[in-house]
Amino acid sequence: MQNHDRGFAHDLDTMMRRRMLHWLAVAGAAPVALLGCGGGGDDAGTTATTASTDSGGSTGSTGSTTTSCSVIPGETAGPYPGDGTNSNATGIVNVLTLSGIVRSDIRTSIGSASGTAPGVPLTVTLKLVNTASSCASLAGYAIYLWHCTREGGYSLYSSGVTGENFLRGVQVTDANGEVTFTTVFPGCYSGRWPHMHFEIYPSLASATSGSNDVKTSQLALPAQACNQVYGTATGYDASASNFATISLASDNIFSDGYSTQMATVSGDAVNGFSASLTVGIAA
Repeated sequence: MQNHDRGFAHDLDTMMRRRMLHWLAVAGAAPVALLGCGGGGDDAGTTATTASTDSGGSTGSTGSTTTSCSVIPGETAGPYPGDGTNSNATGIVNVLTLSGIVRSDIRTSIGSASGTAPGVPLTVTLKLVNTASSCASLAGYAIYLWHCTREGGYSLYSSGVTGENFLRGVQVTDANGEVTFTTVFPGCYSGRWPHMHFEIYPSLASATSGSNDVKTSQLALPAQACNQVYGTATGYDASASNFATISLASDNIFSDGYSTQMATVSGDAVNGFSASLTVGIAA
């Protein structure tokens, strides 16, 4: 099964650039600021960032906070994108071509599937901004969001949910550059910090294959919200033990920095949560 939508060389280059920025940040803030003004490649941010880091442990706090927009790093789409770039057991799978995929509530499957993903309610708002134009809102872009179930499986791919396509959906950014999805809090599976995947497309018309995206990245969820859900909510039993063995420092995606990827989360496991993240691209 293909693990990367752009190939190993692209992912290696992305990781090497991000690790360079990380070590420069350890050495001092000034070199990072210079690289952020155009020395970091075609995805380099153009606005300064003020960040403070912790373990991502506060509900309602990002854990690693940015006060101005920066380009979000590109990440692998992973093995379960369902965007036409890889296969499941039956062949190439592409949920983007399904009627009804453009929707805000992604908890229920569409088309010939009819299942509903259970879990603690979660509303996710992504705000897309242009780092090359004073953080201006980007309207008219399409964002495809997907993530695992409370048990840690991915629809279309994982045992028990291969016939479902829930927890996947596309929305178009409004005049404020925002999209909002209604979903469930994802589980924590072995080896990964709790997260969500998303791809950004320049238009809805282009959102038909992962090969057309302008950015693929991931959103991280803060530790306090994860601990509350996994410690109290029904159906997240495996997540509690998996989460106890992972950290942001050991996660293979977020270990080299997560300041632009950690969502701000508020709410509780009884009434549900709201998560938000500002996503910067150089448009």
